[in-house]
Amino acid sequence: MTTLLKIALSAAAVAALSIAQASDAGAQAAQSYEAPPKEANAIFANYRFRAGETLPELRLNYTTLGQPRRNSHGAIDNAVLMLHWTSASGQALLTPEFRTALFAPGAPFDANRYFVILPDAIGHGRSSKPSDGLRASFPRYGYGDMVDLQHKLVTEVLGIARLRAIVGISMGCMNAWQWAEAYPDAMDGIMPIACFPSPIAGRNLLWRRMVVDAIKSDPAWAGGNYKQQPPSATNGLAIARLLIDGVPRLQEAAATTESADAFVRSVREQAVPVDANDVMYALEASRDFDTRPGLSRVKAKVLAVNFADDEFYRDSLQTLQHDIRIVPGGRFVVRDVSDGSAGHLSMTRPALWADHARNFVAWLAEKP
Repeated sequence: MTTLLKIALSAAAVAALSIAQASDAGAQAAQSYEAPPKEANAIFANYRFRAGETLPELRLNYTTLGQPRRNSHGAIDNAVLMLHWTSASGQALLTPEFRTALFAPGAPFDANRYFVILPDAIGHGRSSKPSDGLRASFPRYGYGDMVDLQHKLVTEVLGIARLRAIVGISMGCMNAWQWAEAYPDAMDGIMPIACFPSPIAGRNLLWRRMVVDAIKSDPAWAGGNYKQQPPSATNGLAIARLLIDGVPRLQEAAATTESADAFVRSVREQAVPVDANDVMYALEASRDFDTRPGLSRVKAKVLAVNFADDEFYRDSLQTLQHDIRIVPGGRFVVRDVSDGSAGHLSMTRPALWADHARNFVAWLAEKP
């Protein structure tokens, strides 16, 4: 066999091997994306909340997508923390719409590249909450407690010293701001979606107080130890839905008496499985939120995203524009109204803001 022929055969073998490896990698990538998310519980014994109350055993449920990747120093460098909105859970971020827009191959947080962590905040989802049995005796938690527990999960349970990014939506948006303030060296960047860094006020505060007051004044409330769900909880959530939707979308959804009745029935049906204690605790948890004092100390890159038709976070107030100026190098986007916009609920339609997430990821990759 001539040397030239040997070289040709060797090159063919290498090419065949490369093709096989590429095929295997592609199959592994597809398998990684299509594989069921991994769910687990972190258990913290005798957990003490900021207000001083304790829980003998606190359960923090979380789900992950993808695999952790370690750099040359052995540290995980591809972790992305995704934080959900009020009365939701990490599972809300695993719908086909979210997985396609955010976690699919080539998407901003491609699960073949990133290790995505989706915790259920305390009081939500499969994490410890009042409806587990303690009801009104459950410790009064705040947003600060949520972030403390998320930090313990990331650092102590998962062993991650620094996150690539934190993406938070509504309540999770506020949690992301709290992370950047409390743990300035714990992430490369944050993407807070649909909130202000300032305390909850105005319309957003009023509807919370109205729902909580309605529940507490309901005769069926029984001090939180009710045997059946107080009707006020369902009514309160109907009011919330009226305020949370965008005005143009509601105008279309309730264009006639029949469609308005259908809308109300749909909202009530969605509220059936909701527990009044869980709702009240979740709404009152925002009382400790205010990141304004620490905005100038934020080190992470910040891309804040709000929506022009969000009635909770009105762009006309210019609050985000004012606050973001205090953040070193902070950026913001107020997305215009378009097909599919739904006011504050635009946050639940990731296709509307996936391009901003892509720009955020590209920005994180830029060298200082």
